Amino acid sequence: MRRLLSSALLLLAIVGGTLLLAGQSTTPAAAAATAQPPTRPGFFPRAPKGFFGIVPQTPVTEKDAKYMAAGGIEAIRAPLIWPAVQPTRNGPYNWGAFDPIVEEAARQGLSVLPFVIATPKWLAKKETALPIGNATQRKAYVKFLRAAVERYRPGGQFWIEHSPKKIHEEQVKEQQGPVYELPGARLKPIPKPMPIKTWQVWNEANFFYFAYPVDPISYAKLLKLSTPVIKRAEPGAKVILTGLFGRPNAGAKRGMAASQFLQRIYAVPGIKRYFDGVALHPYAIDSEQLEELVEEMHDVTVENHDRVPLYITEMGWGSQNDFHINAFEHGVQGQVEELRNAYAYLLQNRTRLDLKQVYWFSWKDLPESCTFCDSVGLFKSGTRFVAKPAWRAFVAITHGRTHP
Repeated sequence: MRRLLSSALLLLAIVGGTLLLAGQSTTPAAAAATAQPPTRPGFFPRAPKGFFGIVPQTPVTEKDAKYMAAGGIEAIRAPLIWPAVQPTRNGPYNWGAFDPIVEEAARQGLSVLPFVIATPKWLAKKETALPIGNATQRKAYVKFLRAAVERYRPGGQFWIEHSPKKIHEEQVKEQQGPVYELPGARLKPIPKPMPIKTWQVWNEANFFYFAYPVDPISYAKLLKLSTPVIKRAEPGAKVILTGLFGRPNAGAKRGMAASQFLQRIYAVPGIKRYFDGVALHPYAIDSEQLEELVEEMHDVTVENHDRVPLYITEMGWGSQNDFHINAFEHGVQGQVEELRNAYAYLLQNRTRLDLKQVYWFSWKDLPESCTFCDSVGLFKSGTRFVAKPAWRAFVAITHGRTHP
């Protein structure tokens, strides 16, 4: 307790960055950003271990995980969707959608960053309602969150089920082959566990797609509810804030700028004890505006005398050429340019920002989804691995390989 003590919704979880940004404005943070040492395009300092992450839109297969690992990706960010785990009030927890992500990641030495998201409809009318409205919601949420942490923590049930020793014992008992079956699962050994040690509470809580009404005080209450549960179940765990969408174009109860939302969270007495990192989704017209969003976020932490790490848990641009329809799409070569410029800035300023991880959204395109999601991948959609130029640019930055 370092700081405490001293599917359809999956698509929603990636649509937040698809709306056009609000108009740009000159802010003190933006002015401060221009005073920073200039970014040197094409200069990419070596990143520390664990820096490069990815946010897939589709299930992660064995081949996906192998390509990710070869390309220098070290972490996967994935939604842990409460209604999918517990669709009925009295039913058992079903981890069938999340287990495969953890399993395939672990086999390739990749960590997983879960973001807990959505309230079941048997508890609230809308899945975007934070589960803090009454005692019944809070009790159910605490029980679910504790079960999740206990399952995937070091020594958790997931790792016990997949331990070579456990599987060998079952093989002997059942006289089966190298793989045995349990109800609802087909388990194979994981030689080296990759337990989950960092948890993210909610997704884009400053945007109505994921939290309504948008309210920093309500989110702070959710954080105060979540962090003690996580850290009691796993004392070494870290908790990071919801990834804040940079500048939603919705206002009032439907949206709030990331820096403003964070500032209001800091206004809650004692709140610093309840998180170990802040997170931003700097979806932007271009890499220059991304820099503004990051500097604004950093300024808020400095103003509040908080030396807290920063995580970029989503960022990306699309490869379609319809900029006037969607501000996050720049064409094939434009995607490459924005990717390279963004990583150059983030890596060159990593130490000053205390930037721990950057997750690119997304792995593969997803047709017939949001106007942004269909072209933001490093690969084209489908089971074949048809790389875009952005993949080669990405691998050049990570010092990875284009193929396993």
